[in-house]
Amino acid sequence: MTFDKLNIIEPVLKALKEKEYSVPTPIQQEAIPVALEKQDLLGLAQTGTGKTAAFAIPIIQHLYNEARQEKKKNKEIKALVLTPTRELAIQIEESFRDYAKYTSLRHCVIFGGVKQKAQTDELRKGVDILIATPGRLLDLMAQGFVSLDTIRYFVLDEADRMLDMGFIHDIKRILPKLPVKRQTLFFSATMPPAISSLSRSILKNPRRVEVTPVSSIVETIEQYLYYVEKQEKKDLLIKLLAEKEEASSVLVFSRTKHGADKIARILCKAGIGSEAIHGNKSQNARQKALSNFKSHKTRVLIATDIAARGIDVNQLETVINYDLPDVPETYVHRIGRTGRAGNSGKAYTFCSQDERPMLKDIQKLTGRVLRPLNAGIGEMSGL
Repeated sequence: MTFDKLNIIEPVLKALKEKEYSVPTPIQQEAIPVALEKQDLLGLAQTGTGKTAAFAIPIIQHLYNEARQEKKKNKEIKALVLTPTRELAIQIEESFRDYAKYTSLRHCVIFGGVKQKAQTDELRKGVDILIATPGRLLDLMAQGFVSLDTIRYFVLDEADRMLDMGFIHDIKRILPKLPVKRQTLFFSATMPPAISSLSRSILKNPRRVEVTPVSSIVETIEQYLYYVEKQEKKDLLIKLLAEKEEASSVLVFSRTKHGADKIARILCKAGIGSEAIHGNKSQNARQKALSNFKSHKTRVLIATDIAARGIDVNQLETVINYDLPDVPETYVHRIGRTGRAGNSGKAYTFCSQDERPMLKDIQKLTGRVLRPLNAGIGEMSGL
């Protein structure tokens, strides 16, 4: 199966060819035909499965075809993509830019944490596609810069993460402002009861598309476990990074912002190039750290789960769980950032005594027992 078999218009195919994308991922194969039929869609897919293109390509195609039929250009917003984090919003807008390159469609991204003037200037010029985080969208709606009256296509992305981050109340304020007549594409990696209920309330006779269950993501990644006391984690991390020098990109997960900063300081002191990324950092600082990591200027990036959402780094070889996550699905999201697109990936997990219950939950979810490498710190060369 190739993209040209999916009834995609020539301008989009040309853009895909330029990016050297020829074979759609499973979610793209399943979702694009449904979305092109203007049906509502419930997509269950993990991060890194290519779901952005699964909604971006059909939206671009619909708007391109409609613009050719409509006699005069209007400045109204026709498509809205809601996503939980700034990083993810930026990456989605980059995808729209790539795929809409050979169309005249206009797109804009709005998010908090930066001054709004540049964003409102863009909106004034008129945009077809708006990518937004919930808080900034509500702010600009309240100020009269954004009206959702003309939305034809609505995407709710990473719905479960919206719930985790406390955005469901914001979503419920936004939904009544959307036209009743619209196409809705709803994506979530998991379906807790609150998300299942939300999907039923906003989707009309949706087609359900589900790809890559948890187990298959987990099976493609080599996973290692260390039982280690909290105070010894820093020494284990330094030793592991020193012995795995061939790993040029390492993403380390910390449960807290303070912890992320502390790990970065410890590593820098040990001569290991690292930066931390979390919600307390300015938008510019986060983008710079991410850019340095992607270009391999920085070898190690320490992130909290919320800040890491949407980080998409090609050929990320190693993920280290310095702290275990409270929610077992988050473990799958974390390790799923490595081993993408057929590349090999490794995940190392540090588990202290008080984290054992979390480990048990993770093993129950994945159906896989993590075997401990009960080596002392000086005996890790066999990894």
